[in-house]
Amino acid sequence: MKTQRYSNSQIINGIALCFSVFFLFSAFVAAHYTGEWGYVFYNWYLIMISPCPLVTDYFAVGGLASALLNAGACGMTCFLFMVCLKGESHANTMAGYFLVVAHCFYGLNFFNMWPCLLAPFIYLHHKRLDFKSNLHVCMFATSFAPFISEFLFRYTQRSHFIFGQANLTRSGVALAFLFSLMLGYVIPAILPGAKAWHKGYNLYNGGLAFGLFGFFVYNFMYKTMGIESPGGLALDNHIYVQFGHSYRLYATLFFLAIFLACILTGYLLNGKTFDGYHRLLKDTGYASNFAEKYGMPLCLVNTGCCGLLFLSYLHLIIYFTEGAGFTGPTMGVILAALTFTAMGQHPKNIWPILVGYQLLYFVTIFFCHANGRELTWSISTQGYINGVAFATGLCPIVGRYGVRAGLAAGFMCASMCTATSALHGGFVLYNGGFTTGITAIILLPILEHYCPVTRTEIKRLTINMQDMISLVETISSNSRNHSQ
Repeated sequence: MKTQRYSNSQIINGIALCFSVFFLFSAFVAAHYTGEWGYVFYNWYLIMISPCPLVTDYFAVGGLASALLNAGACGMTCFLFMVCLKGESHANTMAGYFLVVAHCFYGLNFFNMWPCLLAPFIYLHHKRLDFKSNLHVCMFATSFAPFISEFLFRYTQRSHFIFGQANLTRSGVALAFLFSLMLGYVIPAILPGAKAWHKGYNLYNGGLAFGLFGFFVYNFMYKTMGIESPGGLALDNHIYVQFGHSYRLYATLFFLAIFLACILTGYLLNGKTFDGYHRLLKDTGYASNFAEKYGMPLCLVNTGCCGLLFLSYLHLIIYFTEGAGFTGPTMGVILAALTFTAMGQHPKNIWPILVGYQLLYFVTIFFCHANGRELTWSISTQGYINGVAFATGLCPIVGRYGVRAGLAAGFMCASMCTATSALHGGFVLYNGGFTTGITAIILLPILEHYCPVTRTEIKRLTINMQDMISLVETISSNSRNHSQ
């Protein structure tokens, strides 16, 4: 067993710092690439004063450079909380960081994140709970950031929203404040209960809890109050029109640099070897903390490998089908797919879910063709691209119940991923986690009924039994020797 030069907490903090700095550096590279010099900060301002329900593409609102600047600023904020609060950063902290920066490309920005991020600290102070240990809860709370922007800039306006104008009202500010205050006390209460519903088989636990709470808030604020549900922003961004098709090259080079750097850094920190990664790949991912069991260097390698796998998947589906391409949300969900690479996800238990998405596509094509109808969607449609990144949170089902269960999970999740956002109006950013939670609730009783004990579990129980027998034999032998 190799000794680590750096602690897990130091490496997690280092990941947050390096990713954030890379976002900021890439923002200025992108400004040169697109010719946005002189407009980057103004476009970032436009991002921060715009309503942002799913899926608001920040590339279309402000441009590539301003979206990267937004991600860098929000990421650096999270990093400062990670290093300034006393205590250790852990795998959940890393998950919270990735969820924040992922949604900085669609829905979350440096302005609307603050009420959500700070609100849970009031609850933590009231209950005298440790801030650092619960920092991930504060980061998860940013899922409700679109509600903040909506209340401030559109909900209380009597006239239609005009892009580029921030007309704040007292009622809007009061509503946003009261909503964020409510979040601070509601979120810590609903997170544990959601895990009991899906029994730990949905890593995006907050997605299910937040989706259901967002369902209530949205219907009360709009349906019950008789207010017309808002839509997304219709923009004509000349930079996006000119460079939108070129973002694929930029995004590919961007992510290749990040993921290869993760693999190389993990390799060096692990003593210039990949020893131990094969054991990580055999882990079921169920209730598993890779950082504690295998160390953060191997988790860094795992992050890079999972990133390369998901990037390759996106390139394949975008190449062979017509769809969204490398938009802001597409770039964001690549980062979202890394969320739990330190506590459950690895290439071996996520590929069946990716294939399950494609399986739905081919089955639907077959039935549409048999009935003489045209298929109106593809697996590279934006909703399916977003959904599949979060569907990887069902990887514990693959680890515990096998590949066929993973295919079924991906198939079911894909069939629902574009419908669930209507329940909360697109104001909950973790919609993919909401869908995976529903999938787990539906699928788990079926799996438990027909597959009460899996082959993996039988093998694990057999190994444990052999260990117990060996232990008993050792104790008996020592007793005999002692008596002699």
